[in-house]
Amino acid sequence: MKFSIMRSIDTKRYPSLIGQSVEDLERFSIALGQPSFRGRQLFDWIYRKKVDDFTQMTDLPKLFQEKLKGYSLHPLKILNTNSSSSKKTQKYLLTTKKGMTIESVLMRKKNRATICLSTQVGCAVDCSFCATAKMGFVKNLSVGEIIDQYFQLEKLSDTKITNVVFMGMGEPFLNYQNSIAAAKLLNHEKGINLGARRITISTAGIIGKIKKFTNEKHPFRLAVSLNGSNQDQRLQIMPITKNQTFQNLLEAIKGYTNQSRKRITIEYVLIEGINNSKKDSLKLIEILSHINCKLNVIPYNEIDSIYKRPTEEGIHVFLNPFKNAPFPVTVRWSKGQDIDAGCGQLATNIKWIV
Repeated sequence: MKFSIMRSIDTKRYPSLIGQSVEDLERFSIALGQPSFRGRQLFDWIYRKKVDDFTQMTDLPKLFQEKLKGYSLHPLKILNTNSSSSKKTQKYLLTTKKGMTIESVLMRKKNRATICLSTQVGCAVDCSFCATAKMGFVKNLSVGEIIDQYFQLEKLSDTKITNVVFMGMGEPFLNYQNSIAAAKLLNHEKGINLGARRITISTAGIIGKIKKFTNEKHPFRLAVSLNGSNQDQRLQIMPITKNQTFQNLLEAIKGYTNQSRKRITIEYVLIEGINNSKKDSLKLIEILSHINCKLNVIPYNEIDSIYKRPTEEGIHVFLNPFKNAPFPVTVRWSKGQDIDAGCGQLATNIKWIV
C-alpha cells in the first residue's frame, strides 16, 4: 500500500523543498508513506534550523532520509559574486535549474543587513529608466526561487539578515501569488520568523493588486514607485501609467492607508529634466499631504540610457521645499552603483558569466 502511495506522488509539485509550506510538506510526507507530522519536522529543519543535509535531520527516520535524497532542496545556485568598493554591498548572480539567471543584492548599513529579492526573470512593466526592463519579461519565479535567494545570501553573510525588500528584478505584483507566499514563509513564526515590519513589497503601481493586498490585510510593508507629480510626467517614463492612471493610483494608495492604518512608502526616482523641478516638489507636497506616507527620494542610478541623475545642487533644490512637509522625507543614496547593484540597475548579461 505504501509503495502505491509513493508511486503516485507528483514530483512536478515538489521541484524543490524550499518554497513548500507546512501543509505542502505534510502532504509530501504522507505521499512518501510517512505520517503528516514528519512534514512539520521537515519544515522545522529547513526553515528554522536551516539544515541542508538530510542525513543531519536527526529526528527523521533513516528510511525517510534516504527517500528525501531523491528530491532537491535548493532551486537556485549561485554562479558569481561581485562586491562594491566599500565592501558593504554584494551582488549575486544566481541560476535556476533551467539555466535562467537572476540577480540579488545584499546591503549593509550600520546594524542593518538587507536582501533585495527578485520576483521575475526580466520584467514586463518596461519603465524606460530601468535596466531590468531592457531584458523584457521571461518568466515568473516560483515561491522557492524567490525565497531561496534569502537562504543562499544568508549563508554567505557575516551578519544576521534584518530586512528583506521585494524590489529586485521584476514586478512583485505581477507575480502576486508567489510573492505573497514567499513573504509569508519569511514571516512564519515556526520558520524563518522575520518580522512583517521588516518585509517590504514594492510595486510600480499595479492598482488591482494594491487593492487586493489591501483587502487581504497583509501585514507586510508596502512601497509604491510614483516617480512623477502628474499623469503625463509619469507616463513619459512608466508606460503602465496609460492603464494604471496617476489619479487612480493615488486613490488606491489612499485606500490602502485608510483601511490598513499603516504608512506607505512612496518611492520617487529623481531624474534630471523629467521630475526634479521645484514645481514637482510643491505638487508632491500638495498630493501627499493627505496621505499617511513617507517619501523616499532616490537620485537616479544611471544605466545605458538617455536619462541622467541631477547634480548635487539640483537634488538639494528639489529637496528644499520639503523642509516643512507634513510627512517624513528621506533620500536613498543607493549603494553598490560601481557594480550596477543600485536601484533600477539589475539586469543579467553575459559579462557575469565566468
